[in-house]
Amino acid sequence: MFDKFNNDDSSYNVENFELIKKTAPEVGEMIEKEYNRQRNNIELIASENYCSEAVLAANGSCLCWKYAEGYPYERTSGNKGRYYGGTEFVDEMEEYCCDKWREVFNTDYHVNVQPHSGSQANFSAYKSVLKTGDKVLSMSLNNGGHLTHGSAVNFSGELYDMHFYDVDDNGFIDMEDVKRKAEELKPKMILAGASAYSRKIDFPKFAEIAKSVGAYFMVDMAHIAGLVAAGEHVSPFGYADLITTTTHKTLRGPRGGLIFGRLGLAKKIDSAVFPYAQGGPLEHVIAGKAVCAVEALKPEFKEYQHQVVLNCKEFCNEFIKMGYNVVTGGTDNHLFLLDLSEYEFTGRDLQNRLDEVGITLNKNSVPNEKRSPMQTSGVRIGTAPMTSRGYKEEDFVKVAHNIDEVIKELASK
Repeated sequence: MFDKFNNDDSSYNVENFELIKKTAPEVGEMIEKEYNRQRNNIELIASENYCSEAVLAANGSCLCWKYAEGYPYERTSGNKGRYYGGTEFVDEMEEYCCDKWREVFNTDYHVNVQPHSGSQANFSAYKSVLKTGDKVLSMSLNNGGHLTHGSAVNFSGELYDMHFYDVDDNGFIDMEDVKRKAEELKPKMILAGASAYSRKIDFPKFAEIAKSVGAYFMVDMAHIAGLVAAGEHVSPFGYADLITTTTHKTLRGPRGGLIFGRLGLAKKIDSAVFPYAQGGPLEHVIAGKAVCAVEALKPEFKEYQHQVVLNCKEFCNEFIKMGYNVVTGGTDNHLFLLDLSEYEFTGRDLQNRLDEVGITLNKNSVPNEKRSPMQTSGVRIGTAPMTSRGYKEEDFVKVAHNIDEVIKELASK
């Protein structure tokens, strides 16, 4: 859509904004303001990215009109097909999308491309193998996990008996703690994956522990899926029974979710998505997911993911050089956490002040958090969006010093 070298490219916004304004002027103006915010700000939110014009076009296509409850016939789950007529072309699209995602991750796993989001994917993945009250061992929100990994205010924390493994004093996943708690609790499922963890996850070790206690092993790779696809992170395929992901974040696709599972779980997975959790799939978004998968198979996608990791390391190291406390002392992926516990101001204070100067990131809890989730003692920083816009290592070094200036300003008050 745009990059750091040409912020005057208006081929997208003029045509679409004017069209919308003819019918709903206020809506068009609000979208235009958000577009300009995204175009002019430095975007560092680790869960966001920019998708291509092709993905945007697919999402805005005629497929948004089509109802298609159910599944195409040609699936491994033994489903009964669609509940609507006129689905021959969306059937073709959905099967193509499934095939392309198997190709992206070089797997023969069953894949369901219908989940509307990563949270929906997790909801259905749990339902496919768990009963209400079953024990699950996962990473807590404070230590870097996701809301759907057992937070008390989320369905996962309400429906299941959630237990959490710890990180060590440096913020790394404590695999001995995982093993010890797995042996004590005998959970039905062990979950790996995070929304704010900067190190590589040892999927083989997790799988070994899960197998030793007879547990299903599930991976939520929403944040690192692009890195996995490009070989920048070890793949969970072949180790996990269930794998979920979003299609935005590092994959640079539309907002949506995917579920992968071993072939023996295909029918359970499909039934847990439809009819249990969702009605009609969003076929226009599935088309966007298919375009995203095609893009992920191109050589330049691997080059992009490699640059994301290089940029993140350089960005993170610059903060360390300036004396800041980085959780785990570094990063192996697309994000890192600054621990601001020593300061009187909060992660929220820094987030808000940076917004005022055109830098966007998000407050985030850190291990051994003392502040509330609405305040936090840290911030999460990611490099995927600005790498999409052409940023290289030297650009992120400059941004690190811009953030440093704002931190010093807050600290002096």
